[in-house]
Amino acid sequence: MRVHRALGAILLLSGAFSLTASNGKGGRDAASNPFSNGGDTRNMIVVMSDIHLGADLRYAECNANLARLEATIRQIGASRNVKELVIAGDLIDEWFIPATVDTYGGKDQADFVTRVAKANKGVIDALNMVIKDGKVTVIYIPGNHDLTISEANIARILPGIKQARDEGKLGLGTYSPADLPQLAIEHSHRYNFFCAPDPISNQDVAPGTILPPGYFFTRLAALHVVEGKPRPGDAIPVVTKNSSGSASPSQDLLYAYWGDWAWSLKLFTISEKYSDKIFTTNIDGFKRTYAVNDFLPYQKAADGTIAVGLFNGIQDNWAQRQAANNVAVSIPAARAIALAASAEESDNQAINQYFMNPNSDKRIVVFGHTHVPKIIASSNTDGQGTIYANSGTWIDHNNNLPTMDFVIVTPQSEEPSSKTTVSLYTYQSKVATKLDEASIRL
Repeated sequence: MRVHRALGAILLLSGAFSLTASNGKGGRDAASNPFSNGGDTRNMIVVMSDIHLGADLRYAECNANLARLEATIRQIGASRNVKELVIAGDLIDEWFIPATVDTYGGKDQADFVTRVAKANKGVIDALNMVIKDGKVTVIYIPGNHDLTISEANIARILPGIKQARDEGKLGLGTYSPADLPQLAIEHSHRYNFFCAPDPISNQDVAPGTILPPGYFFTRLAALHVVEGKPRPGDAIPVVTKNSSGSASPSQDLLYAYWGDWAWSLKLFTISEKYSDKIFTTNIDGFKRTYAVNDFLPYQKAADGTIAVGLFNGIQDNWAQRQAANNVAVSIPAARAIALAASAEESDNQAINQYFMNPNSDKRIVVFGHTHVPKIIASSNTDGQGTIYANSGTWIDHNNNLPTMDFVIVTPQSEEPSSKTTVSLYTYQSKVATKLDEASIRL
């Protein structure tokens, strides 16, 4: 099973999830070939995300779906009509690894990425075939699960791939096609308190790190799965809201942050004590092995001051993190913490950051991250039609939601009646099935 899904909401704390199904307005129309526009024009843009290729298939979240993924990539490469294939984040999974496992096995990221390529050879070979053929441009955008994967290491296994990265930023990117500038594609983790890069916290113990707390949530969840969802080996230390003379908005935020950790520990039980050193790091500046208690906010006296070890001050530096992560419209910290596990909040941020932002000219936005495939039609501040789509996921088990999903954007023609169309597909019984569709005139 997949922890991300078991994550219920947490993997929005760690990277994705919600209990909301897609609306299915478009019905479930079988499409014999979704990568054909019926003509000879090469103009279709295919968006996939959240593939989650792992280095160890014993617990990788994409395994059973690998054959279908490979076949789909090859079909895209053979299409006369697909112009671009955009992989919108979480191609490689550096997060969903049990806490006790040394991610790099004593080596380095380059070796880890090579192991991912070897374990998923069919998919990587298919992508390289498409890249080498050159008819379809393949674009990669980083997500949170491949947050620290360097540009060089992506190029190591996918030579010639185009990478859309924010200038000077690791782990972030947005892609807009040159001939369709009204479209923006990104993973969307920059808007999530637990998944956005954190270049501020923990610099004293891990210089240069950008790993956010969602990384450690996910390592905990993966351990929960490989241990067979055990009975809890410890009790969660109680923290109460600070009502002493040191009470402050900052303390209220830290209490809310503790609540997210406490909730995750109830959901992702492990057999170890919370004082046991289980989080093996040796990644992104971290060197030591940590215990749950190193991350968990605590109180020495009931109703007194709340403190935390790692990520000390995270509740107060959210505005600074957003500025560092190129967030256009600031999100209040209280909202970001409270709604971190909500897929709908990620959808809302597509609207807030783009359609309700008077400085944005984007009218179509495609996100990944939540694993909840959907299309939402709305309008911007000028009353123009807009479309938001989420490209879903390719993990094996998606909590009764569709998986093996993708979005296709087909630009309008010069005909006055033509519209730009956004279509959402999933595979059902080996058939590409249309879940929804929306169109606007740009």
